[in-house]
Amino acid sequence: MATLLSPIVAACALALATAVACAPANAATPVAHPKASAVLAAEAAKKPAKAASKKSSKKAKAAAAGTAAAVTAAAVAADPLEVDEPDITDTKTTEYDCELGNKITIYTNDNDAAHIALRWKTRLHRLARIGTTTGALRFENPHYGLIWIGIPSKGILLDSKLNRQLANECKNATQSAIVATAAPEASKT
Repeated sequence: MATLLSPIVAACALALATAVACAPANAATPVAHPKASAVLAAEAAKKPAKAASKKSSKKAKAAAAGTAAAVTAAAVAADPLEVDEPDITDTKTTEYDCELGNKITIYTNDNDAAHIALRWKTRLHRLARIGTTTGALRFENPHYGLIWIGIPSKGILLDSKLNRQLANECKNATQSAIVATAAPEASKT
């Protein structure tokens, strides 16, 4: 029995030593990330204790509103071009008709080839150009997760946050005209 117990005790001692050696040195004092603490504070303010009175509930709502405003202000300070709607004065407008009846409008400025403004539904978004090796036009807005990819035959709008297509087979007037003239030639063969 003693010979069987010795390997088990040795294995337990080894496991305990490994656990102690692998534990982080600062495990007792966790460091909070600034953004995480702001989000946690906002969530805590949204859910006041049930036993709290109406006055403390109003204070919590005011604190939540202040925290939400601070988070929004921090996002704008980080990159205001991604959050605010862009100015579309002095721009060229291109209308795209997509499948399923979706419509997209793209505003381009000759002086700024690195950005476009894209109207999707009722919101205007500013997207920045991302370089590609294929020659396709790719514009992104990481704040909203929008990606516009334009190739000579069509465009596509993607949502990178939900990993899905928002609009596909988007064609402007010239792209639609090319398809319309190519269709009769294809039927001749």
